[in-house]
Amino acid sequence: MSIKALALTLTLSLTALQSHAQTFPSAPVKLVVPLTAGSGADTAARSLAQSLSKLWKQPVVVDNKPGAGGLIGTGAVVTAEPNGLTLLLQSAGYAANPAVYKKLPYDASNTLIDVGLIGSTQYVLVTSPTGPYKSLKDLVAAAKAKPGGLTFGSVGIGSSTHFAAEYFNQAAGIQVLHVPYKGGPEVIADVIAGRADFAMAALSTAQGQIQGGKLLALGVAGSSRAPFAPDIPTIAEQGFPGVDMRLWFGMWAPHATPAPVVQQINADIQRAMQDPEFVSAFAKTGMQSQTMSTPEFARFVSDEMQKFQKTAQQARMELK
Repeated sequence: MSIKALALTLTLSLTALQSHAQTFPSAPVKLVVPLTAGSGADTAARSLAQSLSKLWKQPVVVDNKPGAGGLIGTGAVVTAEPNGLTLLLQSAGYAANPAVYKKLPYDASNTLIDVGLIGSTQYVLVTSPTGPYKSLKDLVAAAKAKPGGLTFGSVGIGSSTHFAAEYFNQAAGIQVLHVPYKGGPEVIADVIAGRADFAMAALSTAQGQIQGGKLLALGVAGSSRAPFAPDIPTIAEQGFPGVDMRLWFGMWAPHATPAPVVQQINADIQRAMQDPEFVSAFAKTGMQSQTMSTPEFARFVSDEMQKFQKTAQQARMELK
């Protein structure tokens, strides 16, 4: 092929990609959420779907496909046609799964494209208000006095709540027995009743019980206090620096999705998140909206994968 012919081919290809992006989306868009309805990712997806639908003038449908720690729904997007019409909206579990599963049904490093960040919520360490721990130092002192004698609950081995608690345990230098549950409500119920000593819960889901006096918040993870709960001190300011792990939510597209389409989706997410209706709906969830460029989000996901891998190895988590 001559240089002139090659240049013409490249020009035509670029023009086709630009045309594709300019007409995107030409059909309804499906947001696959690999978690149950009512989960944080589902809430984020439904808030975003309404704003994107107005922006794109196409229906944006949330499709819940829970199961296998998010692998079922993720797999559905991996095999979808790479045209931007099927997207994944998942939590930090996407970055945690490579550290939890011996073998994934897909290559997490290059099967999906990191499109953009949607938002996050801080974790909060909660215990029973009628229990013996009135401060974080009380809890840590009790755990050090009796290694393995205290328990913490999570929504399952390798779940984000499991990782968040293990991350705290390692920072505090304590050994605590992990008790996995089927779901968040069961964890919270046992913490309230004192059957589990503590749990790391997403602030967006625990805020109601904290405000109602059913849970005692001992500290939030993060470098600063949560804007939705400024009266709760950070774990770091109580003598345990570096405990900064958030439950975040992002979007991914099939690997071969054209770059201009990916860039447009990222830009449109940021535009949609300025919609007053989205801002109002998101604020009510206790989550904070956050945006990143596609390259920034890709670096962020890679860093999170490494953090989860290190935490899993130190905690000697059982691989699935």
